Amino acid sequence: MRYLYAPVFFFGFIGAALAVAMNTHLFWLLPLLVGAVVVSRLCERAMPFKSWWNHSQGDTRRDACHALVNEALTGLSVAMVVPLAASLPNFGLWPGHWPLVLQLLMAIILADLGITLVHYASHRSAWLWRLHAVHHSVTRLYGFNGLMKHPLHQMLETLGGTLPLLMLGLPIQVAALLAFSVSVQLLLQHSNVDMRVGALRHVFAWAPVHRLHHLKYGTHGDVNFALFLPLWDRLLGTALHLPDYALRDDDVGIGDRPDYPRTYLAQLREPWRGSEVHAPAVLPAALRQALARRAQS
Repeated sequence: MRYLYAPVFFFGFIGAALAVAMNTHLFWLLPLLVGAVVVSRLCERAMPFKSWWNHSQGDTRRDACHALVNEALTGLSVAMVVPLAASLPNFGLWPGHWPLVLQLLMAIILADLGITLVHYASHRSAWLWRLHAVHHSVTRLYGFNGLMKHPLHQMLETLGGTLPLLMLGLPIQVAALLAFSVSVQLLLQHSNVDMRVGALRHVFAWAPVHRLHHLKYGTHGDVNFALFLPLWDRLLGTALHLPDYALRDDDVGIGDRPDYPRTYLAQLREPWRGSEVHAPAVLPAALRQALARRAQS
């Protein structure tokens, strides 16, 4: 089950979404997404990567607020596809004659590149980082974390991922499937399921790949930026794999901001405040050794 979980979850729910899009109203993608969240939570309870991460740290209500607001914004973005496309240059290059599954694959690849570049820039620009830090403030990883973002940063990532697609003539049906696929991938990226992905880590940026991105030790977490495809990290030179390092319960978060606000409204305000930065968290000896071995290999 640990080896099957990620591919079955990913292809199962996205395959179901394709069936919905081809045979019924796109509205039914919403209950399908709720089903994905429920399955994610149940499997995290049954096969946890870290048992401690299954216990609320007073963050459940806050994370639910982030998820509800950001998914509502995603739905609004899909609804705006038609009027936005009408106001933008449309080069009419979208391959609408392709099978729907291939159109979705093309949308995922192109959107992933744009989202990854915005994500990468968010770790290089001080202003973008202040918005993105909301996502990195989590001190435990579970599926819902993927939906926990400052709404302004989510809008910037969405713009980076979809603006080129809109100019190509992205259909609303494919836009809805893309939004659904992104949500499913975010659930898998931040999942607390003890999944084993083997060689698929070279193809999909699922949790065993992405967890290192949430390391709280300064710039050591500036790795594995990609949403879907680790290919982009290999091209950026930011791919990292540490098979001999056992992630600790308290390895994630923002090491120099242990006082980062924990409530929803405070996190929305935080990017506009001048907050004190503390000394960086001390790199654990085991992680230092694993990074040294990686540098030597």
